[in-house]
Amino acid sequence: MRVLQAYRFALDPTPRQERALASHVGARRFAFNWGLALVKERLEARARGEDVEVPWTLPALRREWNRQKHRVAPWWRENSKEAYSSGLDGLARALQNWSKSRQGERKGRRVGFPRFRKKGRGRESVRFTTGAIRVDDQSHVVLPRIGRVKTHEPTTALLRRIEAGTARILSATVAREGGRWFVSFTCEVERQPGRPRFPGRVVGVDAGVKHLAVLSTGEKWPNPRSLEKVLRKITRSSRALARRQKGSRGWQKARRRLARLHARARNLRQDALHKLTHHLASTYGVVVVEQLHVAGMLKNRRLARVLADAALAEIRRQLSYKCPWHGAVLVEAPPFYPSSKRCSRCGAVKPSLPLSQRTFRCEECGLVLDRDENAARNLAALVAAVAGSGPETKNARGRDGRPAARQAIPEEAGSRRRLIAG
Repeated sequence: MRVLQAYRFALDPTPRQERALASHVGARRFAFNWGLALVKERLEARARGEDVEVPWTLPALRREWNRQKHRVAPWWRENSKEAYSSGLDGLARALQNWSKSRQGERKGRRVGFPRFRKKGRGRESVRFTTGAIRVDDQSHVVLPRIGRVKTHEPTTALLRRIEAGTARILSATVAREGGRWFVSFTCEVERQPGRPRFPGRVVGVDAGVKHLAVLSTGEKWPNPRSLEKVLRKITRSSRALARRQKGSRGWQKARRRLARLHARARNLRQDALHKLTHHLASTYGVVVVEQLHVAGMLKNRRLARVLADAALAEIRRQLSYKCPWHGAVLVEAPPFYPSSKRCSRCGAVKPSLPLSQRTFRCEECGLVLDRDENAARNLAALVAAVAGSGPETKNARGRDGRPAARQAIPEEAGSRRRLIAG
């Protein structure tokens, strides 16, 4: 099957190449801000009753840029045209998201109108889709106008696939994170359909804060608490940054130190999440998770920091593409399925179960079990219940019906996956 897969490598650019990369990032930001200023100007003119065209799509923004670039950016030849196209593409996507959100056609929280980008704020990146983009050897990549750049880590995994004809590079995104440069190649990869170690087994996964995940098998994955490990250093570095004169050499140095600490926490978090999701997708035939309303959970001020550090939504996102790779099926329980309050032995449902109560005790059958493991067992049992009687089923005691689970099914190889009730 053909899938889209990203390969990410840390770069080791020379000082000249680093300046060129920073110039391309700046060019992308310039194009975004120029396009946004033009859109606002045209919208104001239209509000005054003037008959003007508002460049809203990427082709329209490109036409305006090509007409005006010699006047507004006489230095445009210093960078690849992809840098400006990347900025205009980002603006077109932001405008489209705002428009769809305003009309109620976009899921999730409401999206505001695009704002101007400031240097040093937000993600610093640039995307290349055409030109000289390739993996040159095991330790070098080639980027448009940048040239041959050394990597900190071997590119063997991607190079072998390209040489074997099972991978094709579609684009390259260069980003600066934590004071370091990275390149991510988006590739179309031919993957052989995998097979999990135990294809007939179902596992329920209860993600949380005390443990990153508790499985219905009783296995518990510890929460790395990556932010807590560096929080004291982050606090100290933040205070040091606040004492520096903004824009000074000391301020820049303190800012880079703070960025490295945040990158360290992010790397620890991602490492733990990838190990967990790889284990689940490659071991079990069916993986059952809950649909967590993370945005609502983050409104709890006492738990917001640890919830954000745990990145619970990322577990589901990674499983959504790893399960099809390994031949597993991902099933999502409905948002209000009472996995924690339901007894996994008899099916009795408690009216309430406070978070402080870490042990589940059933008054009906006397079951005493860790609350997270009880929830994971209920999630695993949900698959058998749905498969046995369709979209709605009763439990063994004839109590309230269980709503249907939702299954992540790939529409076609390499495409986005949609959720189908069943």
